[in-house]
Amino acid sequence: MEIKKLDRKMYKGRKFVLRYITSGYYDIANSNTGFQIEYKRFDKPTEMSFDDYFFNEWLEDPVAYGAFEDGQLLGYVEGTLEKWNNRYRISNICVFDDTRRHNGVGAQLMNTILHDAKESGARMVVLETQTCNENAIAFYRKNGFDIIGFDLYAYTNTDPERHEVRIEMGKKL
Repeated sequence: MEIKKLDRKMYKGRKFVLRYITSGYYDIANSNTGFQIEYKRFDKPTEMSFDDYFFNEWLEDPVAYGAFEDGQLLGYVEGTLEKWNNRYRISNICVFDDTRRHNGVGAQLMNTILHDAKESGARMVVLETQTCNENAIAFYRKNGFDIIGFDLYAYTNTDPERHEVRIEMGKKL
């Protein structure tokens, strides 16, 4: 496997679909003292998916790297320095083929983008995921990220009922 910087002109605007299986979610509920986060299991494993695009327009001078094997793109990571607050945002990190997950592809991509973040002089790295993406949350925690915030209604007015609440995770550099 080889990690290569992606050519923005070649990849910009290309759509991809990411699918994953989850057995549970982190439920965020109001309490008298603020919010409580509790892990809950689904009745059965559930497939989740989302569509996205390489090098989205809203990103400020993004960089991306791909993990390749025999010319096939196994996964990629994308990030950018948010100059206004000196944080480096990982906008995407994914391994496309679920049979390749848990084999070090994501770890190599993460190490590559963390190196870029440090080189940029950023004070911390941030990313978003969803409360139902338990494997991603575990991966980010393993890589030193903590939950630093959430938005109950980032995607729709029914995010809590769908168990797909946006959480922000961060790592100080």
